[in-house]
Amino acid sequence: MRVDDFDFDLPEDLIALRPARPRRAARLLVADAEREEIGVFSDLPLHLRPGDLLVFNDTKVIPARLSGVRRRGDSNVAVEATLLKRLSPSRWSALARPGKRLKPGDALDFGGLGATLAGKGEEGLVEIEFAEAGPALDAEIARVGAPPLPPYIAARRAADEADRADYQTMFAAAPGAVAAPTASLHFEPEVMAALDARGVRTARLTLHVGAGTFLPVKAEEVSGHRMHAEWGELPPETAAAVNETRAAGGRVVAAGTTALRLLESAAGEGGVAPFIGETDIFITPGFRFRAADGLVTNFHLPRSTLLMLVSAFMGRERMLALYARAVAERMRFYSYGDSSLLWRARGEGQG
Repeated sequence: MRVDDFDFDLPEDLIALRPARPRRAARLLVADAEREEIGVFSDLPLHLRPGDLLVFNDTKVIPARLSGVRRRGDSNVAVEATLLKRLSPSRWSALARPGKRLKPGDALDFGGLGATLAGKGEEGLVEIEFAEAGPALDAEIARVGAPPLPPYIAARRAADEADRADYQTMFAAAPGAVAAPTASLHFEPEVMAALDARGVRTARLTLHVGAGTFLPVKAEEVSGHRMHAEWGELPPETAAAVNETRAAGGRVVAAGTTALRLLESAAGEGGVAPFIGETDIFITPGFRFRAADGLVTNFHLPRSTLLMLVSAFMGRERMLALYARAVAERMRFYSYGDSSLLWRARGEGQG
């Protein structure tokens, strides 16, 4: 498969720069292999059945975007770093700009938080050693950092105070993500109450969204792309809930691609098992799904790994047709945009 097999035309004015108010007022595309309809997200419970299970990612976004200066002799250069993964109590890997003007040993100052550039890698990746460590470093990052809005939003406006709440789900509990599991941004207490009244069960897992969210697919062939590993934990009680739901004939619905990726990482022939560690699972058409029957997800970037994932779930031609419908209906795309509920196509990755 070629990466350009997952391309489509998207008018720039359909990229959402703010979420719907209230969040549950976002539009919802519900689709299976043959039918689709468009409503509002608050109607999601009506499309689920008693005994279905919704699985949420409870990762919490940290204020991972740091702005500051590089100090080298009498020369100061403005720099920006987006933290990606903690390597030790005082060291993080990060995406840095301008990467070409940074050298190992450079002194960095992020609003009074001192650091040293410890090393450089490919694609703008660097390692930063901070002057603080552990909880003290966490407090400093919270003081000076900003929400790490995706590039397609950050290129159009700066992050502000509203984003600190908007770019966080109601389930956020485990700090460590540098991007939100955006499918869950639409859930509010009113929706959760309706799901409970409907008899829909819920469960949680944690997957800290990392570098793969920010890095474009540069390979021409899908097989040439390498996914970055992300840390996750699927607890025993969630594994049990998934297996019990499927055994009873209920449907397992992943709230977002991050929840789906960890569910499938933990799935085997005997069902879903507890999981803790890193996963670099790359889901493309032909993948055999073993855990999820449905998926709640936003509308994704052209040529992205997430579009490849939903194409694996629904079939590539079907997914591109649904995206064409969403564009024609002027639905809003990406992190702050509208939502979809997808039911896995028969014959597409059965397991």
